[in-house]
Amino acid sequence: MLFRSGVKYLKLFTENGKVSKVTVNMGAPIFEPDKIPVLTDNLPKDLNQVIDYPIIVGGKEYRTTCVSMGNPHSVVFVDDTDNFPLEKVGPLFEKHEFFPKRVNAEFVQIVNRKYAKMRVWERGSGETLACGTGTCASVVAAILNGLTDDEVTVKLLGGELIIKWDREENLIYMTGPAKVVFDGDIEV
Repeated sequence: MLFRSGVKYLKLFTENGKVSKVTVNMGAPIFEPDKIPVLTDNLPKDLNQVIDYPIIVGGKEYRTTCVSMGNPHSVVFVDDTDNFPLEKVGPLFEKHEFFPKRVNAEFVQIVNRKYAKMRVWERGSGETLACGTGTCASVVAAILNGLTDDEVTVKLLGGELIIKWDREENLIYMTGPAKVVFDGDIEV
């Protein structure tokens, strides 16, 4: 089943008469530093994207790629997400002066060109099991850094999502599982 309306997009996949997966159009990534936003005072004036940019957080240098998916994301590639000290580093990224409206911080381990692992620190919430916009931003950042193909399966604490950046349309599509979490009746 496919629904289209303007740039909206929803595709339902069924198994045994029930929806098992859903693909949604997550929109276009935003790269302009002032629209993410990141502080541009120290950036070169002609810089129109923040890709693999050095940032000192907690006394250590990290390389960040910044993307907005309607909310700000700082994506950092790490060797091992399982042992990354997210509880310590995440809040330092969230409140770093480079991000005037705070930031969601994604820490991504590239397993291969089609598979990655990710942990996310969401501003105001801490570590969460998953973040759709963060996963989209992470895949875009991986593509911009030449680390993955245009479609990547990402393992998060809460499960796996498939993210595809259609660069011709400049739209991100996210596919994930659909599960019943509640049944009930309501009178209207």
